[in-house]
Amino acid sequence: MKAEKIKNIAVIVAGIDEEYQSAVISGINSFVKQNDINAVYFTAFGGVLANSRYDIGEYNIYNLVNYEKFDGVILMNNTICAVEEREKIIERVRASGKPVIVFDCDEYPEFYNISIDNTGAMKDIVKHIICHHKARTVNYISGPLANPEANARYKAFEAVMQENGMEIDGRRVYYGEFRPVDGQKAIEEFVHSGLSLPDAFICANDAMALSAVITLEKHGYKVPQDVMVTGFDHTYNARNYHPAISSVKRPLFDAGRLACETLMKLMSGEKCEHTIALEAEAVFYSSCGCNDCCDCSVEEYKKSSVDIISGCRTGISLLNRMTSLLAETESPDDNLNVIGQFMDELECEACYLCLCSEWQGTFNSVTAQMSEDKYVDVGYTKTMSAPLIWKKGGRYSVESYTSSEMFPEQPEGSGNISYFLPLHFREHSLGYYIVVNGDFPIASMLCHSIMMSISNSIENIRKLLHLNNAIEELDKLYVIDPLCDIYNRNGFIRVADAIFRSCAVTKTNVMISFIDMDGLKFINDNFGHNEGDFALRKLAGIIKECCGAEYICARFGGDEFIVFGSGVKGEDVEALERKFEAKLAEFNNIVNKPYELSASIGTCVTDVDADTRLFKLITQADEKMYEQKKRKKTSRYLRRS
Repeated sequence: MKAEKIKNIAVIVAGIDEEYQSAVISGINSFVKQNDINAVYFTAFGGVLANSRYDIGEYNIYNLVNYEKFDGVILMNNTICAVEEREKIIERVRASGKPVIVFDCDEYPEFYNISIDNTGAMKDIVKHIICHHKARTVNYISGPLANPEANARYKAFEAVMQENGMEIDGRRVYYGEFRPVDGQKAIEEFVHSGLSLPDAFICANDAMALSAVITLEKHGYKVPQDVMVTGFDHTYNARNYHPAISSVKRPLFDAGRLACETLMKLMSGEKCEHTIALEAEAVFYSSCGCNDCCDCSVEEYKKSSVDIISGCRTGISLLNRMTSLLAETESPDDNLNVIGQFMDELECEACYLCLCSEWQGTFNSVTAQMSEDKYVDVGYTKTMSAPLIWKKGGRYSVESYTSSEMFPEQPEGSGNISYFLPLHFREHSLGYYIVVNGDFPIASMLCHSIMMSISNSIENIRKLLHLNNAIEELDKLYVIDPLCDIYNRNGFIRVADAIFRSCAVTKTNVMISFIDMDGLKFINDNFGHNEGDFALRKLAGIIKECCGAEYICARFGGDEFIVFGSGVKGEDVEALERKFEAKLAEFNNIVNKPYELSASIGTCVTDVDADTRLFKLITQADEKMYEQKKRKKTSRYLRRS
């Protein structure tokens, strides 16, 4: 009997370190582990740092998804605040033709919607504040209205306000992004607005509500004595704060599990309702003046708090130790070795660090300028490498694989949970990370920080490679003649002087040949400077070929060249000059030019001691060369017909 194919699902989500996402993901993972499914999360931390260039690099991970490799998609569209990015993802998902589950969104009838009642529960919260607590002035801290959940909650607030004959003052509405910092900003903006203190701040989620309470207290306002605050989502921190935040309890774990269960049925060909609704419940705690309530015992709270603090300290220790060691690395191998040392502390089954084939960028050796042209800003290179794979304690690498495969190697079996996280510097993609069968991405508050530290360290290595290349190129320009591709005067002095001083100590003889091209002015005047440059390059090539590895040659300036050697015998000098003349003749016979390539040479061979000066010997060789040149006539420069 043929075994049933293992199902693979893609989950598109942002901000998995937040409690809402973590709760839904826990529900998905619970179902995955109990069924023959592999779940692959593609996740970003966009919108966290208020840096648009950074967000581009984060959201790029969504371009990696190859929908052909999956049987279905769970799209946590309500976690992706960037409207344009969300629409791009929806278009790709729609084009895939795969069954798709979304959350709290009825805008796309072709998708299946797991909905938790936002409207009814938010109405209950607002009614409670107005009717039970007699609030008459109300401020509202909203999520982004482009987000379906934020929009539904605002409309519920608006409806109850109208039902009770209360106008909404636009100055008392703050539009945030569901982030904790939005609660702080909303209160700061209110404090400086000159408006009177409202009776209540109604917030679209707990993260903003909790931050609002903390900021109000910093400004001397007491909650709920001076002003009431409510939230939404019933998160752990909000319900265990003092005062506990009145909120809306939602079955998030159940929603995640139900999403996966529904997708499983759709992948198997079963019919399902397009919208499955779950109920939410308003809960009223001391932040609005009602009785405080804690759903866990003091003992459980103490243990949970210690676990959170301990986990945070462990993460900080990992981050600090790794960052300090990464700062010492100066090569890709050193960098990867340091990262590899900390993989086992992530408590996962496998971890992959994958890099674009052009992650190092390019260095133009001609212009000696850094080029960003090879940086990847959208998508990933066709070919990737995985230079660091940590798997069950062992480390190895995969030299090359195609990005369409996403994994350097596919996880074995079923029940695997993989998290893909972007590796980038600002908007520039360097690659991505994969964490397999470990809760680190959703359990650690420092996952984002650790990933950023690794990304920055790899970018530092990239820049260091560029810097070293630039230094090498500058040094080459300092010592190498760019026209003739042999040493220039600086290069000759640097290399020859060290050998010369050694010969002075060992009383070894040295040879200096001074070569001057014949008729360069004649060639330039009659055939142009390009032809003169050609002749110089060819002469330099002949000199270099004659010298081989035994001698040092250089362009000393203009049409002058120099050859230097040590431990030379008389017959060596004669052999060098014969070879030089032969190569010149060979060139003139082969290359059909209207002139002959010619040069005059003078050679000086002498023992050296501490009193001998290199430039004095160069002068002697130059004088011998000049004697030879005087015996030549200009007419020789023309090729005889």
